[in-house]
Amino acid sequence: MKHGQADVVVIGGGHAGAEAAYAAARAGARTILVTLKAEAIGVMSCNPAIGGLGKGHLVREIDAMGGLMGLAADRSGIQFRLLNRRKGPAVQGPRTQSDRALYRAAAQDILAGQENLGIVEGEVADLIQTGDTISGVVLADGSQIEARAVVLTTGTFLRGIIHIGDVSRPGGRIGDAPSVRLAERMDSFGLPMGRLKTGTPPRLDTKTIDWDSLELQPADDDPVLFSFLSTTPHVRQIACGITHTNEKTHDIIRENLSRSAMYGGHIEGIGPRYCPSIEDKIVRFAAKDSHQIFLEPEGLDSEVVYPNGISTSLPEEVQEAYVRSIHGLEAARILQPGYAIEYDFVDPQALDASLKLKDLRGLWLAGQINGTTGYEEAAAQGLVAGLNAARAAQDAEPVTFARHDSYIGVMVDDLVTRGVAEPYRMFTSRAEFRLTLRADNADQRLTPKAMALGIVDDTRKQAFEAKMDRLNAARETLSALTLTPSQGRAHGLKINQDGQRRSAFDLLAFPDLTLDDLTPVWPELAEFDAETRAQVEREALYRHYVDRQDRDVAALKRDEAQAIPEAFDYDRLSGLSNELKAKLGRIRPANLGQAARIEGMTPAALSLLLSHLRRSA
Repeated sequence: MKHGQADVVVIGGGHAGAEAAYAAARAGARTILVTLKAEAIGVMSCNPAIGGLGKGHLVREIDAMGGLMGLAADRSGIQFRLLNRRKGPAVQGPRTQSDRALYRAAAQDILAGQENLGIVEGEVADLIQTGDTISGVVLADGSQIEARAVVLTTGTFLRGIIHIGDVSRPGGRIGDAPSVRLAERMDSFGLPMGRLKTGTPPRLDTKTIDWDSLELQPADDDPVLFSFLSTTPHVRQIACGITHTNEKTHDIIRENLSRSAMYGGHIEGIGPRYCPSIEDKIVRFAAKDSHQIFLEPEGLDSEVVYPNGISTSLPEEVQEAYVRSIHGLEAARILQPGYAIEYDFVDPQALDASLKLKDLRGLWLAGQINGTTGYEEAAAQGLVAGLNAARAAQDAEPVTFARHDSYIGVMVDDLVTRGVAEPYRMFTSRAEFRLTLRADNADQRLTPKAMALGIVDDTRKQAFEAKMDRLNAARETLSALTLTPSQGRAHGLKINQDGQRRSAFDLLAFPDLTLDDLTPVWPELAEFDAETRAQVEREALYRHYVDRQDRDVAALKRDEAQAIPEAFDYDRLSGLSNELKAKLGRIRPANLGQAARIEGMTPAALSLLLSHLRRSA
């Protein structure tokens, strides 16, 4: 029984699936999103927040490519904050606390308004396979959807198991069944797979928290939003509470470690090192006598509070005891216990840079199935996979992202080249070229690419072109206005008295000079709008560093320009170790640059490989 036909079928309605379906449909592919419950599309199944350090860069890049996460975050944001505000723009990260209900409604509304996109409720139980090609899906009721490309975004559902203390039960997340039949189908492909785990804290009743005794953290007065189309928050802004664990809390947890699912030996999966459970914190940081907790309301009208910082897999009664040992939570009532969940993932080294499986045509993977953690990482992969699935269905060349042009490129390259030993999380420190990969210029880096691909609407295109017109005019003005050091001194400017004439743009590279300082010298600078002023100040500040990075990027491109044939036989290279031969054969790097980033690769091995490639050309 056929359910229908499509160019692209996306399995799963989480953040990866929603972004994949939206990207595929915008690319012109007839797209069907299959999900267990249409009403659950866009659900924030863990923390009610979007963005942060590194993660905020990903959301800005998704938005620059015309994606939905930034728009949904702005529509639902109830506490916008720019992290690392006191540091340089390259490492600042936008973040918002979101209203769960508003985020889900926004995501569903955006998808509902997209042409070429249909939604089918159901469980995908099998994949249609013809030879080495996936050509559709089979639902649990036996119906089929034929497709030229399939994107799999299963989140934590593949053989998911929920753990609370010594009690374990199957589940993709609390309240939802796992996907077992699809996991068994994945087994049949012989893919390299493993188990990972993540966790969540107990949810608290806001009415039982002593808010008056707590320190409050307000939203920023000058909010930084996610979408380049947004100007102001859509809804009322709120404050979050701050409290801390204490020695009594730690004693309760230490006394019950053996009852934790993780420490009791019930979980085999590896958890995220950068987002540890409260049990992990107590064990790994034994010298610390307290840990910070952010009490984050889950919505403007919600009674649920998310205590960020105390995820756990301890039994319910232990959770209640340690929560009530914390200042401000002495009478707190737990609405939903915290739990750990472990699930299957596929080693992302089995994928190419488009997130397609190398050994199976027609199937792309995105999200936690690739070993990542976080909404933002999942959505960014969804964008890549959905866009490339659509292009494959249209017999077009794949679209890839490079380390030097985006955090998306950094993440994808990390995954497919190095694989994962623990759930992968994005940080600014992962990007070699972070001075140019700032959150503020994501549209300048990526929107032209999206426009060339035809995946942005007229509103975004016109807004971007108008912004670039303003920026280019400002750059030209600043470059044309010049003065000597003595003229600058006459205006009270503190600059080097070296006799060198400098432009206004050059002067902005001095860390203590801003456009406000230069406006008395050149009154016409006052005509720049606030966004343009901020942008040119950042560009000028980083100008010399960026020039140096541009040279590094050029060198990187030269390396990456040396393509390696997919069928290259590494066993023929007698100077390579067997270990490197095995790694190169498994990963099959597309170019010399990717080969250089494989763990254990040496300069001598690279030289040998390059020499052989040139002789074979």
